[in-house]
Amino acid sequence: MATSHTAHDVEVEDQAGYWALVSGNKNFRRLWIGNLISLLGDWFNTIALYVLITELTGSPLALGAVFITKMLPWAISAPLAGVLVDRYNRRRLMIGMDVLRAVIVLGFLLIDQPAEVPWLYVLLTAQVVAGAVFNPAKSAALPNITTPRELLTANALMSATWSTMLAVGAALGGFAVEALGTEAVFWIDSATYVLSAVFIIGTTIPQDTEPAQTSLLRSAAREVMDGWQHLRAHPRIGRFAFAKATWAVAGGSLVYMLALLGDRIAPSALAAGIGILYMARGIGTGIGPIVVRALFPERHQWPVVIGGAVMISGLCYVGIGLVPWSSSLSIIALVCTLVVLGHAASGGNWVLSTVILQKRTEDRYRGRVFSTDWLFVMTAESMSILVGSALLEVGWLTLESAVLAFAGLQMACGLGWLLVVVPREWRDERAEAAADGGPRTAEYGA
Repeated sequence: MATSHTAHDVEVEDQAGYWALVSGNKNFRRLWIGNLISLLGDWFNTIALYVLITELTGSPLALGAVFITKMLPWAISAPLAGVLVDRYNRRRLMIGMDVLRAVIVLGFLLIDQPAEVPWLYVLLTAQVVAGAVFNPAKSAALPNITTPRELLTANALMSATWSTMLAVGAALGGFAVEALGTEAVFWIDSATYVLSAVFIIGTTIPQDTEPAQTSLLRSAAREVMDGWQHLRAHPRIGRFAFAKATWAVAGGSLVYMLALLGDRIAPSALAAGIGILYMARGIGTGIGPIVVRALFPERHQWPVVIGGAVMISGLCYVGIGLVPWSSSLSIIALVCTLVVLGHAASGGNWVLSTVILQKRTEDRYRGRVFSTDWLFVMTAESMSILVGSALLEVGWLTLESAVLAFAGLQMACGLGWLLVVVPREWRDERAEAAADGGPRTAEYGA
């Protein structure tokens, strides 16, 4: 069996602390701060778009199309984005994508009539494609600017930051839309991209880049196939490229339905209702990586934790579907608590699968591997939302029954991971440990 070890794919005695990482690693600190700022603006923008499309159309399918447009173009462009990230300077790519997105989001200021809604999808597609280049570049760059003992901490902090900015940005964004209107929110988002670029300009990111032999377009298909063949040749990498997608098969629709649920718990303040639920989601996804980092430091535990996390997430949404929704404070608190717990589990899945991919993938393939990872998760989420929104649009399911149906599907996906992926992972780890003659064999039992 082909191996997939890198300099980061080693056990470490202890993990770096959060403060030590941020204070002692300048390159990570600047990348992290830039990401923090742009994410805050992103969530302002997201709530504004949900409210704008709901006010202009009132259609569940039109709202679902916003979710899909945030994902499907990403999935389609992900393979080419991976080639770009592996071939070109990742720092410059991130700066360029930030500047491009700062310009694109200002176009939303021109959308104020139902007839102009198609242009909203065009602009959103352009913004998403730029993000499809930025995010794999960021993920692929982290191992280049961290040590093995810093890598898990860096990923946990990045994930917690995404979640914190979701919580803060969604909550503040909801109230900002109510108080200031969507136009002011789009200006704020544009400014955050500019600030992010300023911080990344000050970083130094070393990179192992293979020299280009032919033009980008002529070699793109070949290099994409090389990336896929790398996953096929290294199942210890390939199987974890499906970890996030395992959650997303049902999770995409469940996250979309939170926006619809916002109208049920706050019918007179749609933006605030959506903001509260997405704030709870952000709190959960922020807690999850911190908890799994503390409770499961040994890598042999992670495959089981990933599958269990998907099942727990589905179970929490079963609870949400059974709650009698209303605008009472006790019901809102209960729903938010279940959202926090469900997305704490999904956040644990996200960070553990990301770290495994970073540890096991060589630098020169890392961009393509992470782009494929994004391809799988975005495709799964898009299809999930398409099915869910269509079922609601034609009236075949109520919102309550749709939440329960997709929650059950998510639990089934988690069970499938435990039954199919975990035994293969343990088998491969035992085989490698035995071949190396190392002490790890006992970790996996008989």
